[in-house]
Order: sequence, then structure tokens, then C-alpha cells
Amino acid sequence: MHHEIIISGFGGQGALFAGQLLAYAALAEDRHVTWIPSYGPEMRGGTANCTVIISDEEIGSPLVRNPTAAIVMNPPSFDRFEPLVKPGGVLIVNTSLVSSESKRSDIRVVKAQANELAAELGAAQMANVVLVGALVAATGMLKFETLDRVLDEHISARHRDKLDSNKAALRRGAALARP
Repeated sequence: MHHEIIISGFGGQGALFAGQLLAYAALAEDRHVTWIPSYGPEMRGGTANCTVIISDEEIGSPLVRNPTAAIVMNPPSFDRFEPLVKPGGVLIVNTSLVSSESKRSDIRVVKAQANELAAELGAAQMANVVLVGALVAATGMLKFETLDRVLDEHISARHRDKLDSNKAALRRGAALARP
């Protein structure tokens, strides 16, 4: 098993947290992991993305040119990363902000109105977690029980009141990606 993932959006959308969630869960499942954040000097409102590699084998390089999966949270991210997903890969699209349609027939595209789903759960800031749920369900790369445990262990004190909502957000996203 080897997954190379790019998660990208505007600063403040939680792309980096989504990557950390995947990385911590992979570590908890005794996998090899890399996580590399990248963001512009603007921070909030600018571009933020991260790459995560999860593998059963040692990882030779943390660089990802053609990911096996991508989560795109805004239009610039869609434009940049949709063409790079490997054939047979998965593209998770936040259709709350991205209206473009993929023209590719060689990848699986999962559409999620993540902002609206997160708002229904009580916090629009959880759109990133909805998208992570869709990714994990589409790929089977991690167990949801592990993600729950990682949320228990790593969610910050100021967001502790949203712990159950975050777990629900994972499940809402997963429901969109199951065949």
C-alpha cells in the first residue's frame, strides 16, 4: 500500500490540519509517513497545501509530483492539481467553492459540498474533515476508528467542544464516497 496525497486550499481552510490528521492516523497504524506543509506568505487567504505519503514500505522521497489522490478545496487548487493526479487516482472536490468539472475519465472524482455539510454539523470550519472522510472512504487507506482516536488525542483544547462534530463530519464525507 502506497498513497501520495496532496491537500490544497486557501490558508485558513484547514488543508494542513487535514494532512496532519492523515499523517497521525497512519503513524498510529504503524505505517511509514511523510507530511510536508507549503503555504504562501499571505497565510489566511493565500494558498496552503501539504503533501502526505502513507506507505507500508520505507519512503524514498517525500516529494510528490503526481499524487494518487488529491483534495482540492478551492478553484486555484483544482486548476493546479486536477491534471497531476495519476491515472486510476482519486480527486476529492469541494463543490461548495469549485464549480469546474473534471474532464478526465481516468480518475475517480468525488464531489462534496463540504462547506454546507460542515455548516449543518455546526461549524463550517469542518469542511476539511468532511473531505478527509471522503478521501479515506474512497481509498480505504486508513481505518475510521484510528481517525477517531487521533482526533481524541490531537484536537486542540479550544476546539474540544467540536470533537463529536468532527467525527460526524468524517462520516458525512465518507458517505459521499462509498460506492
